[in-house]
Amino acid sequence: MLLKNYYMDKLFNLFFGDRSRFLIEKYIINISIISFLLHLILIIISKYQFISLEGELFNNPLAAIYTPFSFILVYEVYLLIFYLPQSFTYCLSKQFEIITLIVFRRFFKDISNLDLSIGNITIFENIDIFYDLIASLILFLLVFYFKKNVKRKNVKDENISSDLKTFIYRKKALSIVLFPIFIYMALTSFAYWSNDFISNNYMTSSSNINHIFFEDFFTFLIFIDVIILLLSFYFKNNFHKIIRNSGFIVSTIIIRISFALTGIMNLALLVTSLLIGIIVLKIHNMFVNENISIDRQKT
Repeated sequence: MLLKNYYMDKLFNLFFGDRSRFLIEKYIINISIISFLLHLILIIISKYQFISLEGELFNNPLAAIYTPFSFILVYEVYLLIFYLPQSFTYCLSKQFEIITLIVFRRFFKDISNLDLSIGNITIFENIDIFYDLIASLILFLLVFYFKKNVKRKNVKDENISSDLKTFIYRKKALSIVLFPIFIYMALTSFAYWSNDFISNNYMTSSSNINHIFFEDFFTFLIFIDVIILLLSFYFKNNFHKIIRNSGFIVSTIIIRISFALTGIMNLALLVTSLLIGIIVLKIHNMFVNENISIDRQKT
């Protein structure tokens, strides 16, 4: 068992160690800067008709901001997989952060389509593009309240029970399995978008541009969350823990459903997902605090 855990740690550190995270972060930043400049150059070239590029991502230089955000989101997904073995709650907070960034990123694409050519234009004619901005600020606030209610325990390695250590190693195994799947999904999604771009099919569905990769990833993440819930029964099967983890899965499912909708309904589901996460976590903490108070009374 010790030998198995040793190789598990070695493999986990290969993908998620300090050096690996540093290199991936460095590469993502470089790629984000290069992609932003390249996108901006393509928009300028297209504007002066040196080449012909059509579509909502080439109408306005502001649309170039959309591209680096996409790579930053990919890095956030990598961090989500990294935090998976540490805490189910913190992992969900990363999901909420990713969704908030997706909505915020969508605003940059929408703002590039804002028609300012009419002198007497009113805000009501373009109100839809500000829904994402308002929703992202609401989601940002809700993420703050969710993380505020997360209770992190600083437990030394020698004080961790054998059952908990086994649970952590099983979650590390999930992260190791999920990492190559994440790479494959990211590359195939990029290849799919590139093929549509070359074939001029990227104009057929603007919503697909926002949901490339993330729609499939969150579908896969639902099953990962269920596996973690089942594995947690080996460690603890307290009622409030089961309900908390189940509530977190519900939040992930609602996020996934939101990708099938657009406009206000999409944003409403995302806000609902965060509210469910906050309420479930708050009630769970009430259970924990009540158990602590009971234990003190017994002593």
